[in-house]
Amino acid sequence: MAFSLDVEVVLLDIEGTVCPISFVKDILYPYSLQALPSVLATQWDSPSFAPYRNNFPEEHRTSPGALSAHFQDLVSHDVKVSYLKDLQGYLWVQGYESGEIRCPLFPDVHPSFLRWRSSGIPIVIYSSGSVAAQKLLFQSTNAKPDADLRLLIGGYFDTVNAGAKRDPSSYRKIAASRKEEIGKWLFLSDRIEEVEAAKEAGMQSLVVVRDGNAPLTEEEKKHHELVTSFEDIKIAR
Repeated sequence: MAFSLDVEVVLLDIEGTVCPISFVKDILYPYSLQALPSVLATQWDSPSFAPYRNNFPEEHRTSPGALSAHFQDLVSHDVKVSYLKDLQGYLWVQGYESGEIRCPLFPDVHPSFLRWRSSGIPIVIYSSGSVAAQKLLFQSTNAKPDADLRLLIGGYFDTVNAGAKRDPSSYRKIAASRKEEIGKWLFLSDRIEEVEAAKEAGMQSLVVVRDGNAPLTEEEKKHHELVTSFEDIKIAR
């Protein structure tokens, strides 16, 4: 279905919205688990690693083994806490820089980014992953000819600087960071709870349906507007 919307800012989720959920679960998470032992063995007392180590709860940073065990437990249960996300971002840096990691954007994402920006529509990101990890992801993508999309993005928010993604106040806080009124923001996400929170806050919001995302119930399909491609969103200024 195509939508013609009066929008001045586009706010985007990442997983299941601009790239497959499998990228995070099958590539990023395993890479962090693989990279951690070497980092703990060589950088435990280094000044560059200390901030990430010290962000962990005291009982889980008594030794490399304790931190590793807690890290693995958090990843296995997909727990979204800031100190885990920060360390994952630190571990992913070498993967992105070496070219081992490259984000596989959905085909409509890069063309839509270019179209929105050429129309003067700012693009803002809001993900549970840390801001640092978000920037790494958009720096190394499969987009051609320029894989680095950071110049197309006007802001980044995570659960630290904005709040929980199911909390309407988080979306109000994000909207307050810019001059555009909240009703002129469009939030796109695959998560029903996030879409509902954004709507409650006063934003326009669509549910993004992608291959690999969790299936929606018939009731959810009835109560929300669905979009399968950003190309179907026509923004009227």
